[in-house]
Amino acid sequence: MRLPAAEQLPPAWPSSYFPAALSAGRSRLLAYVLNRVGADGAVRDDCRSRVLESALALALVKRCGSDHVDARDRMVRYLERHRNGGSLMDAAVAAAALGRGTGHPSLHQALEGVVNRVPDFTGSRKRALVHAIFTMLGVADACDDGNSRGFDVSALHPWAAVQGVAVEAILSAGRAPVCRDDVTLLVSTQRLGRVWEGNLFIHLSVLHALVDVPGMEGVVDAGLRTAFKHQREDGGLPFVTDTDTWCTVVAGLALCSAGAPREVLHRVAGHLVRVQHAKGGWSYTDHAQLSDTDCTTVAVEFLHQLDADAYRDPIRRAVDALIAVRGADGGFPTYGSGTPSEACMTAAAINALSTQGRHHDVIQAALRFLAGRQMPDGSFPPGWSSSRLHTLFRAYLATRPHRRQSPLAVPDLSSRITGLVQDVQNPDGGFGQQNDTSSDAISTAYALIILAGQPDPAPAARATRYLLAQQRSDGCIVSVPDMLGPRPFTYHVPLLTDAFTLLALGHLTRRIQPSGVVMPGRRRRRTDPSTTAGNPLATPCCAPSTRTETTSSSPASPPSADVPAHRPALVSQSNPAQRRAP
Repeated sequence: MRLPAAEQLPPAWPSSYFPAALSAGRSRLLAYVLNRVGADGAVRDDCRSRVLESALALALVKRCGSDHVDARDRMVRYLERHRNGGSLMDAAVAAAALGRGTGHPSLHQALEGVVNRVPDFTGSRKRALVHAIFTMLGVADACDDGNSRGFDVSALHPWAAVQGVAVEAILSAGRAPVCRDDVTLLVSTQRLGRVWEGNLFIHLSVLHALVDVPGMEGVVDAGLRTAFKHQREDGGLPFVTDTDTWCTVVAGLALCSAGAPREVLHRVAGHLVRVQHAKGGWSYTDHAQLSDTDCTTVAVEFLHQLDADAYRDPIRRAVDALIAVRGADGGFPTYGSGTPSEACMTAAAINALSTQGRHHDVIQAALRFLAGRQMPDGSFPPGWSSSRLHTLFRAYLATRPHRRQSPLAVPDLSSRITGLVQDVQNPDGGFGQQNDTSSDAISTAYALIILAGQPDPAPAARATRYLLAQQRSDGCIVSVPDMLGPRPFTYHVPLLTDAFTLLALGHLTRRIQPSGVVMPGRRRRRTDPSTTAGNPLATPCCAPSTRTETTSSSPASPPSADVPAHRPALVSQSNPAQRRAP
C-alpha cells in the first residue's frame, strides 16, 4: 500500500487541476490522525456497537434469566433504535431479539444475502452460521432447511474451528448432547475479564453453545459479565474488543506517506516491534495470538518505508512468517498454512515481499494466482471489505513494479482493474462499495489510489472533491462501515476511513507538480519546514527515492534520514466514542 518509487510515476499533474481546499483539508486530516497516536505509539479507535452481538447478548440474558438488568435495558434501547435501519439481516436479527418476529421471507432473504456475499470456500459454513444465529435468537424453525450441519472443522484456523464447534453444538441442541472434547475446547476460551482473541462474536456463540450443558451455569454467567465490560455508551456491543494493531499499521503507513514527524513514526514502529509475535507475524489486535497476513504485510511495508536498516530484524522475521503460510497454489491465505489462498491477501503479500529485492519466484507465482482469480469484469472474489475497491487497489499496487518482468497476464490484470474503476465512478465523483451503490468516503479513497496512477487527472480530481466534502471541521472523514467479520457482516472502526483517506491523498499528491514559478537566474528560496506542513506538494518524509525497490530483483534502500520532518499545529482530540455516528 506504500507510495510508489519516483520512476514508477507517470508525468506530474499541475496542481491547478485539483481543489484549492486540498492543502488545508489534507493538513487537518494529518493533524487529526497524528493526534490519535498514543504515547506508546499505538493508534487506537473503538470498534462501534453492532446489532448482531447486541442481539445475541440480549437473547442469552433472557434465556438465562440472569440479573444483568441495566445492561439488558440498554441493549433493548440500542436494538429499538436500529431495528428499522441498516441491512435486512440487521433488521431480522433485531426484530427476533426484541420478540417482534419476522415473516419467513425476510429470514430467507437474509440467509441468501449472507451466502451470496462470501467466498465460495466458506459458503457451507456461513449457511450453518446464519442458521445458528437464528437458533440462538429462538426463531430457527423459520429458516431451518436442515442442510446446514455436518461440516468439517479439522482444517480450519483456530477462530473458525472454535466457531464451528459452537455452531454444531447450537444446531444440535435438544437432539444430542455436546461431546466432552467439544465442551473442553469451548470452556478453554473462557477467562473472566478477558475475551478470547478479542472476538465478542465467538465469545457469545460459545456461551450460547454452553448454556444448556449441565454444570456450565457459572461459566456462562461469568462470560456474560466479561462481555458487558465492553458494552458501549450507546448500549450495544461491538464485534471485537478492538482493532488496535490493524489501526496502527494502516495509520503508520498513511502518516509515513503524509510527511509526519519521524519521531512519531518511530514511536509507532516501536510499538509494532513490541507486539510482534514470536513467529514473526502480527494480529489485528494486541490481544490475539493468531497472526494474519493483512496486518503482517502492512507492518512490513511501513517498517521498510520508514527505515529498512533500523528494522531489518523484525522485517526479516515477518517475511519469513509470510513465506511459511504460502499456499501450494502460489497464493496466500488470511490465516495459517493450509487454509485457502485469497486474492486480497495474495496482493498484500506481493506488496510486502516486493520491498525485499528477492523472492522473485514466489512473487511471480503469486501474480499468476492473482491473475487467475480475477473475474471477467475486472474485480475479485469477496475479501475482508464490503467494498470491492479494497482488493482492487491492493492488486493494482501489487502489479505495478512487475509489469515489465511478468507474463502478459499481469499487465492485462492491471488494465482491467483501471478500466473497471474508471467505469464505476458516480456522478458526484465518489465511489460506492458495489455496483449501483451510493458513494462513500472509504471506497472513494481506495479508488483514488488507483486513479492517482492514471494519465487523466479529471477522475482523480472529482474523487478528491468528493472526499473533501466528507470532511468535518475537526479533520476526520465520515463514511459507512466497511470491514467484515465474520464475513459478510460489517463492522465499523471510523479511524480506518481517516487513515485510508490520508494514504490515498499521499498517493495523489505524489503526482502533483508544484505550481510555484522561479524567475530565470534566481534560485528558489529554501522553504521553512514549518510552512510545508499539510502542503499537498511537499515531499513526504517517507516517500521512496529513485533508489527504492522497483522490481522483485532490485536491492532495497532505506529512505534518506535527512529529509526534514513536518508537523502541522495539532487540533484538540475529540472523544472517539462521540465524534461520529456508527
